[in-house]
Order: sequence, then structure tokens, then C-alpha cells
Amino acid sequence: MGWQAPDWWRTPDGARVSGVLVVVLACVPGLAAALALMVCAQGVERSVAEEERPVAARPVGAYKAARPEIVPRAAWLDRDARRAQPPPRYDDKVVAVFVHHTDSPNGYDCADTPRIIRYLYAGQTGSRDWDDIGYNFLVDRCGRIYEGRAGGVDRAVTGAHTQGFNHRTTGIAAIGTFTAGVPVPKAMTDAIAAIAAWKLGLSATDPRANARLTSSNSLSRYSAGTTTTLPAIAGHNEGYMTSCPGAALTARLPEIRETAARLQGRR
Repeated sequence: MGWQAPDWWRTPDGARVSGVLVVVLACVPGLAAALALMVCAQGVERSVAEEERPVAARPVGAYKAARPEIVPRAAWLDRDARRAQPPPRYDDKVVAVFVHHTDSPNGYDCADTPRIIRYLYAGQTGSRDWDDIGYNFLVDRCGRIYEGRAGGVDRAVTGAHTQGFNHRTTGIAAIGTFTAGVPVPKAMTDAIAAIAAWKLGLSATDPRANARLTSSNSLSRYSAGTTTTLPAIAGHNEGYMTSCPGAALTARLPEIRETAARLQGRR
């Protein structure tokens, strides 16, 4: 029995390709093969190019977190308790956050938080003679975030929370005392991460990164004028000689940084 064309030499309706055409293809050196190779080569080149093409970088500023719910000053500072104060001072942006604890009792009812903040305000503006409460934000054990220092939560308000490093930073105070062995509520750490993620996202700062800050006061850990590198989310004790925010809360800072980074959409 003579040679028969295999199935792939058949037309779509099942008829065999004529022997003449087969002979022609065979007699034209490499014609069909050359066409096939050209198509194949183009496909390979396209695949290689697609694999080697760099993944588009996420635009600067794209790593932003949603603004969390913030209770305004009016909720804790009534007219009778308010004292005269100068206009707020501002920086160009916020590139770091300092975490504090208020060194006050832990077993409070969250409904009493406004009263507690008002008490802290009275102490700082009274016996310490500050012009306002020093912290930009305060967080209670239930995870509720309160506006602290006046000037606008969405602006880079210069605080009075970390001597020497109040510029270009935000101070977040956890209401309570968090020394070694004291439980730190997850609702509280989640709220700290949320406000840090939002504020740092406004300057495209990665919460897990470091920030370059310049000391403005020699009573800090660094003499005035010294530029140093500190974590973008740092404990008060990183910039000032203190045990604040307490060993228990300090131990939670790595987790807070990671949570804040995820809230910004970072991996």
C-alpha cells in the first residue's frame, strides 16, 4: 500500500490535499517550514518580551490609608474648660509618629474617656503651663480615636509630645499605663495603626521605614541641630529619655507598623 497523507494534510471537510500540492511544498525548499518558524519566532519573542517587561511600579502617593473615624475636640473640651491659646503652628508634612501612654489608670469605662482627656488637658495647660494638650491624638482602650491638639486633624499640626522631635511628627497617646506585663487591648493597637497609616500615607511614608528627623532641643536624646534616623512609628523613648510608652506597648510597635503598612495597601 502506497504512502497516504496523514490527517493533518486533510482539508477542513475531510478531503485529502492533492498530491501535486504536497509535491510543490516539498519542492520549494523550506517554504512552509520558514513560514511556520517565522510565526513561532514572533510568538516566542513576544512571550519573552512580556516576561522581561518590568511590572509597573505603584505611583508615589498611592499607598494611602482611609481616614479613620475621629472624635472631635468638642466632645471633650467644653467652653468652661477651654483656655486662651495662640494660633496653631504647622509643619509642611508628617513623616513620623511617636507613640505614648498617658500614665493614667487603665480600668476606666470608655464612656468616661472625654472626662479623662479633659483632665489630661487641665494638667498640661495648668501645672505645666502648656498652650494646649500636647498629643495630636488620643486612643482609648475601646479603640476610639480622639482629636487632641487644635489645628485640624488633616493638617501637620506641630505638637508638644516629644521634646526635640515635635516637628514633622504626630503624637498618638494610648490612654492608660502599659508597663511590662500589662495587657494592651487589640482595639487600641489597631486604632493606633489606623491613625498612623492615614497620617503617614499623606506624605507617602511607609510605616515600616525610617525617617530622618532633626532635634530642636538638646534635652532630647540628641543635641539641638542633630539629624538622626528613627523609625517612622517610634516610641516616645526613641527620642526622649523616658520609659514611655511602657514596655508592654513598646513590644507591640512592630505589629502596629505591619498593620499600618497593610492598611496603606503595602505588602
